[in-house]
Amino acid sequence: MASIFLLIFLMSFCSLFICRKIAKRIGLVDAPNARKHHKGVVPLVGGVSIFITLAIAFTLFELFPHNAMLYLSCATVLVVVGVVDDRYDISFKFRLLVQACVSLVMIFAGEKSLHDLGYMLGNFPLELPVAVSTVLTILAVIGAINAFNMVDGIDGLLGGLASVSFAALGYVFWMSGNTELFVICAMIVTAMVPYILLNLGFPLGRRFKVFMGDAGSIFIGFTVIWLLLDATQAGEQSAMRPVTALWLIALPLMDMATIMVRRIRKGQSPFKPDREHLHHICQRIGLSPFMTLIVICGLAAIMAAVGIWSDLAQINETIMLLSFLLTFGVYFAVICHIWRITTWIHRLTGKATTKPVEQATSE
Repeated sequence: MASIFLLIFLMSFCSLFICRKIAKRIGLVDAPNARKHHKGVVPLVGGVSIFITLAIAFTLFELFPHNAMLYLSCATVLVVVGVVDDRYDISFKFRLLVQACVSLVMIFAGEKSLHDLGYMLGNFPLELPVAVSTVLTILAVIGAINAFNMVDGIDGLLGGLASVSFAALGYVFWMSGNTELFVICAMIVTAMVPYILLNLGFPLGRRFKVFMGDAGSIFIGFTVIWLLLDATQAGEQSAMRPVTALWLIALPLMDMATIMVRRIRKGQSPFKPDREHLHHICQRIGLSPFMTLIVICGLAAIMAAVGIWSDLAQINETIMLLSFLLTFGVYFAVICHIWRITTWIHRLTGKATTKPVEQATSE
């Protein structure tokens, strides 16, 4: 088994260098602008490399046995659209349309839908009608994709948050006895490690830096929701309860929901890029990019751990849902009043707010 993971690591590492060369030739690069403060043009190939590596690995080792071709076909469509968006910056409306169409294919061809919400609302199972299930599944797919897309703002953050979610999912699958899906999650994390290293400039320095790109964040979000449906919608064979899924991707979801509400309240499009995400705020209150990465990934890991512990301890699902909503409410309130809070903290500590140079990638 160790040799398989080593092979995946090496495949991912090599594909990054191959994709870097191609990206520079075709202009698939990210250049600095008013919102992106990195230095020099950086190839947007992290996601493409991870996708290629995993597609080869899944085919070689015959994973996703029941829906392999469907998963790879849907993922290919999303990655291609993501690459085109990275290169030419297409309309978000077109991206949403493609994501919705892929969701419908997944629902009706793959029979994967969010139809069972467990006992979230009391002592009775919440089974959704087909129409409601279809709409909710489309929203869940679009939500997961864009949640991970929006957190891609500083070096290592998307890879770190994705690793937390896949590691948590892998643990849940392992505890439930589903070793195949555990191995898949472990393979995904392994394939992301070379990207995370190069994205952080380790060990080869900034010269070989790469970004994930929209293709990668879309692919990661889609794969997360696919596996979450596998984990929660398999009836008696489900690896965890549906409410637990919220905790495994809590921070990306909360950040996305908060920023979209704030944009709407300002009269802006909820998909308009800005610099008001959690990682931007952390840096503006004085944290370095690396400390921002550690803090956010640490919070995500704590939330995932709370969800897993609650699931294993069989905590009442309604309590889990209310706890999640309470956590989100606190998060929303803190973000909305962050400047008052930090001003008060700085007055107590006698420190001035600093604004460090931000190493933003893209939303």
